[in-house]
Amino acid sequence: MLGGGSFTVKTLTEIRRTERMNATYIPVMLHYLPTANSLVAVHLPYLHYNIAGTEEDILADIKVLGKYQFYRKDGTGKTFRMVAKTLQSIPTGDKVDIIGLSTGFYESYFGIVAGYESLKYGISTEMGYNLVPDGTQDEFRVKGGFGLPLLKPQYPNKQVNLFFEYTSSLFPERDWYQLLYAQGVQYARKNITFDLAIQWPLTQDVDEGREFLTSVFLGTRFTF
Repeated sequence: MLGGGSFTVKTLTEIRRTERMNATYIPVMLHYLPTANSLVAVHLPYLHYNIAGTEEDILADIKVLGKYQFYRKDGTGKTFRMVAKTLQSIPTGDKVDIIGLSTGFYESYFGIVAGYESLKYGISTEMGYNLVPDGTQDEFRVKGGFGLPLLKPQYPNKQVNLFFEYTSSLFPERDWYQLLYAQGVQYARKNITFDLAIQWPLTQDVDEGREFLTSVFLGTRFTF
């Protein structure tokens, strides 16, 4: 969390490849912190996809994000925080069953995020459930991440961070399971950051032809 009254403009492009399709997802994310403990945001996403030779450029499902930090404990050079999170997906996209990007169904996600950060490393976890009342994309999600800064703390801010993240997804209505791993690097300079990450499956049990192959993420963030 940043100071109350601050704005952040972000994007996190995802280039996803599966056995079924290729997709490029480019969201414009507008984040606002009404207070130091709360955040509201809207994500306006462009999506290009190719499924079985059919290519489309669309507005994908718009997402509205809310976060509230309900616990914080600071120490010398370290902090631990817990946040309640909700993500509401509005079905503005096509019903093409691209999970997380464009399902064409209303989705409601609720989760808890916990994070510990020190001058030497950071650890984050997230657990939540995504409810899709009219679809079959319900998901129980657990994430675990580790961050490692490579440079000494300095002011103005200049840092290179490595990120390692695991995502476990269970889709109970489809009896699917995926365990994905992402390796990322971030460059931060003053109030701007740039991100690059690659994600691939460690294990997955899904229907034939729906296997996840890789995702490449390219992101930037500007805070003012």
